[in-house]
Amino acid sequence: MDGNIQNIDAKSKAAVNVSRRYWWKVVALCFVGWILIYADRTILNPVQEQIGAQFHIGNTQLGLVNSIFFLTYAICQIPFGILGDRVGRRLVIMGGFIVLGIMTFFSGFAFSFGIFLLFRALAGAGQGTYYGPQYALSTEAIPTKDLTLGTAIINSGMAFGTSGGYLLSSSMVLQHGMAWQTPFYVMALPTIIVGVLFYVVLKEKVIRPEDQGNTEKTAEVKKSEESKVQLKDLFKNRNLVFAFILCFCSIYANFVILTWLPQFLQVERGFQGSSVGFISSLVPWASIPGAIVFARIYDKLKKTKLMIAFLVPISLVAVFGIAFVTNKLLLIVLLIVYGLTGKLAIDPILVAFVTKNSPRGSLSTALSAYNFIGMSGSILAPYLTGWISDQFGSMQIGFYLAAVLLLVGLVLFTFTNDKKNLVQG
Repeated sequence: MDGNIQNIDAKSKAAVNVSRRYWWKVVALCFVGWILIYADRTILNPVQEQIGAQFHIGNTQLGLVNSIFFLTYAICQIPFGILGDRVGRRLVIMGGFIVLGIMTFFSGFAFSFGIFLLFRALAGAGQGTYYGPQYALSTEAIPTKDLTLGTAIINSGMAFGTSGGYLLSSSMVLQHGMAWQTPFYVMALPTIIVGVLFYVVLKEKVIRPEDQGNTEKTAEVKKSEESKVQLKDLFKNRNLVFAFILCFCSIYANFVILTWLPQFLQVERGFQGSSVGFISSLVPWASIPGAIVFARIYDKLKKTKLMIAFLVPISLVAVFGIAFVTNKLLLIVLLIVYGLTGKLAIDPILVAFVTKNSPRGSLSTALSAYNFIGMSGSILAPYLTGWISDQFGSMQIGFYLAAVLLLVGLVLFTFTNDKKNLVQG
C-alpha cells in the first residue's frame, strides 16, 4: 500500500509542458465543478419549510443542517489539501465528487432528521476535497497575466450553481408541487460524472507556456514544487492571516444570504412561489459580471488593498440594507449591488493575494487553510441566524451582524502589505 502511494506521489511531482490552450480547459472544467458544488448546496434552501414540516423542526434545526454540512466541509479542507499535494489533486477531487453525488442521492431517502443530518454531513465532507486542490491545479495552469480573470471565470460557476440550485428546487417543489427529495435525486449523477472528468481530462502538475524554454524559470518552478512548509508556518505570515480573516467575514455574510434569503423573502417580505427562486438568483447572476469586471481591473492594477477598500464597504452597506428596507424594488436593487461587489467579486482577488504569498510546493495546503478559515463562517452563519430568528422573530439582526463582521474584516485587511511576502520554508 505504501509503495503504491509513493508511486502515485512520484508521478504527481513530474511537471509536464502544456499548450497555450490548456488553461482554458482547466478553467472550463473547474467552472463546471463549482456549478455542481453550489447547486448541490442550494437545492436545500428553497425547500427548508417542507423539510421542517416533514421532520417537525424549527429554524434553529434547519440552520443546523447547513451548519453540519459546512462543519464537515471546513474540517476536511486542510487534510485533503495536504493529501492533494502528496498523492495527486485530481485523485482527491474525483473521490470527493463521487462521495458527494452518492450522499446527495441518499439525502432524498432519509427517514428521520438524524439520518438526513448524517447524509448532509458526509456530502459536506465530499465537497471538502475540492477547494484547495482545484485552485492549486488552476493557478499553476493559468498564465500569470490572466490569473485573476481566470479565477473569476471559475468562481462564476458558483453563481450559476447557486442560481441553478435555487431555480431547480423552487420550480420542482414550490411551483410544480413535486416532493422535496426530487432535486436531490436529479443532482446526483452529474456530480459523479464531473468528478471522473477531473481525473481523466486534467494533468497533475504543469509548466505553463510562459515558463517553457526558460531554463532558469523552469528550474525555479521545479524547485518550488519540492519546497514545502509546515502548516503552522503559514500562520506566521501576516498577509495570509488577515486574508484568512477577511475571507471568514465575507463568507459569513454570503452564507447568511445564501441560506436564509429564500425564507426571508417568503416570510418577512411577502414573495411567493417561483418568484422566491428568481429574486434569490439575482445575487449570483449579478456576481458574474461583477467578478469578471473587477478581476480584470485587478489584473491591470495589481492593487489588492485598493480593490478591497472599494468593494467591501459597498457590499457591507448592501447586506445591511437588505434587512433594513421594506420596499421590494429597493430590496431587489440592493441584492444586485451585493451580487456585484460581494463574496464572489472579492474572492478572486483574495485567492490571487494568497497565491502570491504562498510557497508553490504547499499551495494546495495554503489555499485549503484559507478556505478552512473562511468556510468556518458558513458553519456559524446558518445556525446562528436561525437561532436569532427563533429568539427574536426576525432574521434582520442576523443580517446586521453579517454587516458588522464585514467591517471588522475590512479594518484588519488594511494592515496587510501588497508586496510579495512569501513564507520561508
